[in-house]
Amino acid sequence: MIKNRQTGRVKRHKRIRLKVKGTKQCPRLCIFRSLNNIFTQIINDAEGKTLLALSSLDAEVKKKFKNGGNIEAAKAVGKLLAEKALKKNIKKIVFDRAGYAYHGRVKALAEEARQGGLEF
Repeated sequence: MIKNRQTGRVKRHKRIRLKVKGTKQCPRLCIFRSLNNIFTQIINDAEGKTLLALSSLDAEVKKKFKNGGNIEAAKAVGKLLAEKALKKNIKKIVFDRAGYAYHGRVKALAEEARQGGLEF
């Protein structure tokens, strides 16, 4: 029995991680969502290395938005993530929603990253 939302999300994340793996050619985009901010990482699971990390706390995003925990900030993070990933020659990724529903901030970030040029 699921005791609360967090334990349920962690169980879903573990199930997702059995299927979603990042490689050098196609790394994994992982999202963490807190109440006040959103965090992203592009990870090569084969080597266990983070290739790129970005959040709503970064200076480029934080100066535009007072609160990093809303859809507009998530869109800005997605757009900036796509730009930085393309500069590092990362075009194709697998999306790891980390047990969160594909809705709201998670969906906004993913769609903005797609529009920015990332393929997933």
